[in-house]
Amino acid sequence: MLLVPSISVIEGRTIRLTQGDYSREKVYNDTPIDVAKQFEDHGISRIHLIDLDGARKGTSVNYDILHMVSAYTDLKINFTGGLHTDGDVLKAFEYGAESVTAASIAVSNKEQFANWLMSYGREKVALAADSLQGKIRIRGWQKATSKDLFDHISYFYDRGLKYLKTTDISKDGAMEGPSFDLYKKLLTEFPDLSIFASGGVRGMDDIKKLRDLGLYGVIFGKAFYEGTISLDDIDDYQSVEA
Repeated sequence: MLLVPSISVIEGRTIRLTQGDYSREKVYNDTPIDVAKQFEDHGISRIHLIDLDGARKGTSVNYDILHMVSAYTDLKINFTGGLHTDGDVLKAFEYGAESVTAASIAVSNKEQFANWLMSYGREKVALAADSLQGKIRIRGWQKATSKDLFDHISYFYDRGLKYLKTTDISKDGAMEGPSFDLYKKLLTEFPDLSIFASGGVRGMDDIKKLRDLGLYGVIFGKAFYEGTISLDDIDDYQSVEA
């Protein structure tokens, strides 16, 4: 199972939110580039770079951070936040993203997102389907929708979707553990999807349990920034998995 650290950015700073609440942000001292280099030095091969400004505004903002992380590391970068047009996606690739993840556009213009899967390729475009009480939320989780999580995923699953990142928002940043039952249901319903779990990871025990469920990858953030997952833990996990 892939370990994929997330780096969330607001105005160029490394930030963590709790349950997507922008009023509950915590700023970390290390810059996004410093954090990315730490991960690379400890065997991480890819990161999930979140443009929180872009997610909130509806258009990507932090391309300069994407470009600098790409320039100063060899990490594969999955970029997300505010991707709504072909121009946004092309610019993300131009500035160094290896792949992109989109959420809001898949709700507001599902045909366009389906076209991205075709035009850029299913290896390059992932769906973020993040939910609260089973209903999809978009725009950095600030906007509620009436869309059912499973119906939403199913539409794109039938159109060739390969990679899914999904978060139970109630778990994000709460350090109460991931939604294991949700991931079990998703794996049963969509057996051909490569699913990234996200939200609620407390430590390596949670990561190992997600691995044992059969998840393709796990995206984690707060557990690292708060010290419950260390760089040594990452080293140990990578050496065992290798």
